[in-house]
Amino acid sequence: MEFRDYYQSLGVARGASADEIKKAYRKLARKYHPDVSKEADAEARMREVNEAYAVLSDPEKRAAYDELGNRYGAGQEFSPPPDWGAGFEFTERGGPQMHEEAFSDFFSSLFGRAGRAHGAGRAGAHRMRGGDHHARIMIELADVYGGATRAITLRGARLDEAGRVVTEERVLNVRIPKGLAEGQQIRLAGQGAPGVGGGPAGDLYLEVQFRPDPHYRVQGRDVFATLPITPWEAALGATVEAPTPSGRVQVSVPAGSQTGRKLRLKGRGIPGEPPGSLYLQLEVVLPPADSDKARRLYEQMARELAFDPRRG
Repeated sequence: MEFRDYYQSLGVARGASADEIKKAYRKLARKYHPDVSKEADAEARMREVNEAYAVLSDPEKRAAYDELGNRYGAGQEFSPPPDWGAGFEFTERGGPQMHEEAFSDFFSSLFGRAGRAHGAGRAGAHRMRGGDHHARIMIELADVYGGATRAITLRGARLDEAGRVVTEERVLNVRIPKGLAEGQQIRLAGQGAPGVGGGPAGDLYLEVQFRPDPHYRVQGRDVFATLPITPWEAALGATVEAPTPSGRVQVSVPAGSQTGRKLRLKGRGIPGEPPGSLYLQLEVVLPPADSDKARRLYEQMARELAFDPRRG
């Protein structure tokens, strides 16, 4: 997937004000609107211009895009980092919407989940409910095993008096429920946009994603890890201590085990109804032949065992 330079699409500088972006969009919309344009690629260019404007006219999307765009140029191979966008607050906006489903895969990879579901602000005669906010947060896998309370920093954006994007931060103490699965949401009532005319504030929805962990991989409620063992533990069988996200446990390694064998610890995955399992993949690790004694032992094994794993 190629990185899209939305500023280049609209022909504006990265520091352009909101008014400059709007003027550039209107000029290009008049040029490429399929109903009036005679350009051969008018429809495709209009989609490109609409997509760029949908991002750069929205202070929140623009702030998130700018943080990422400083590292990429148009046409470069691109894949969003796993933690991209974490902590950015996006407001669900009411009113007419562009057809975002017609936008590129690049747009969907960045903003596909921003401002979806839960309904926008609902208006009454003089009162209007504030819009809901949405953000993705990164938490530790261990937090969902017993539940936790964490200080979460969220970043929002607004336009200043000159039409420039200004980012703002706020810190919330968020309770992480036990058994929360990746992709589920935490709802914080009244933490969205303020209401209008005395209307109630909107809600804040935090979508949970696990922070990348060098030891564990998560699939649904199941957790996967590698368990190193010695050759004699693999050959003879043993009881060894294994780390898990909820603490260390004793595990029985069957005799005759080989690298790649999986041990299932039922109920040791992410808690739930039912809980997931923890799968430990065995990895037989050889001691180094870095001393005379170690080399003699390997030479003795070679003579007495006469083992050839390539035979047959």
